Amino acid sequence: MFTKSRAIQTIFLLAITMLFLGCSTALLKKNRNNVKLLRQGMNKPEVLAVMGDPLTQEVYNTENVWYYFTDPLWSDGVITHDECTPLFFENDQLLGWGQEAYKQYRQEKW
Repeated sequence: MFTKSRAIQTIFLLAITMLFLGCSTALLKKNRNNVKLLRQGMNKPEVLAVMGDPLTQEVYNTENVWYYFTDPLWSDGVITHDECTPLFFENDQLLGWGQEAYKQYRQEKW
């Protein structure tokens, strides 16, 4: 039987889901648009001014490799590195961004 409290719980969960999806979509659009403004050689404060803060709570984010959520693969609420665009730095200067560019950079460095 569908009770009033069950209906309220369902509506609440739907509202939270919609809020999360709306925020997530706005963040994706913002990050995708801002990536287009990046230029090699920018320093970290300049990148922060364009992109905002990177995903600092993720274990794959480091001092010289910053990740920004841009490409959702799953709608599970978990952000993985393959759903992000990496920005990589050397001597505090932006060398490049994107999965392929970062893969090539890592191969050259190692």
